[in-house]
Amino acid sequence: MDSRTVVLAVSVAAVPAAVAVAIFLWRAVDRMSADREEIEPAKAPAGAEPATARDSRDVNDGFLAARRRMVEEQLAARDIRDPRVLEAMLRVPRHRFVPEKLRNEAYADHPLPIGHGQTISQPYIVALMTQAAAPHAEARALDVGTGSGYQAAVLAELCREVYSIEILEPLAVEAEDRLRQLGYRNVTVRVGDGYQGWPEKAPFDLIIVAAAPDHVPPPLIEQLAPGGRLVIPVGDARQELLLIVKGEDGAVRRESIAPVMFVPMTGEALRKK
Repeated sequence: MDSRTVVLAVSVAAVPAAVAVAIFLWRAVDRMSADREEIEPAKAPAGAEPATARDSRDVNDGFLAARRRMVEEQLAARDIRDPRVLEAMLRVPRHRFVPEKLRNEAYADHPLPIGHGQTISQPYIVALMTQAAAPHAEARALDVGTGSGYQAAVLAELCREVYSIEILEPLAVEAEDRLRQLGYRNVTVRVGDGYQGWPEKAPFDLIIVAAAPDHVPPPLIEQLAPGGRLVIPVGDARQELLLIVKGEDGAVRRESIAPVMFVPMTGEALRKK
């Protein structure tokens, strides 16, 4: 269940950093256009066919210019600095994750409805949460609130394995089919209550949650690997996007990233209030 998100505070990039990122983006676009196979894909689980640069994006993509503007103006011009996150956001065809009638708005700086009373988060929030989670090529990631599958696709570009859980079955079925069509073979989707996480696949190097409980679910902290990072919105009328880091000794550290507004987490989270 992707979130309807409002960012209340963002930082502005310094000019030298923005120039460097712009150079990186132009090189990334040139590489994608000239020889897609040169882009290293995220590694897939053992025995699975890895997603390739050709089949992990829409090859008949008429939205590349819009996506490049999104990355340059909405992400790099704010505070998204991780080059792998920027390239993943450039590669994933966001327009494939919104209803067809809204595709011309797919790269706008706001959330969009995806049906079943849910939304896809604005691009900046997806990038901000991904950057805070610090994905890496060998990571096992948990995506709580699959929605249309967009966050899972971004993580699939960056992580070895992605497990995505969605409480609404129609959304889970649609997202699984969409991700398969786009070639993301390192993503597993299931229907379930994200409050409980996915204990059978734990521990996770990173967990990203796209709905707000009024407290941090203990099962999610338990399922973090030592050194793991959980990015989650918490609160009711007032919400904070939190980063929770589990130390190698099991100690938990929390920090606030930004004020946000997400849809509430349903299921067990409501019963625990």
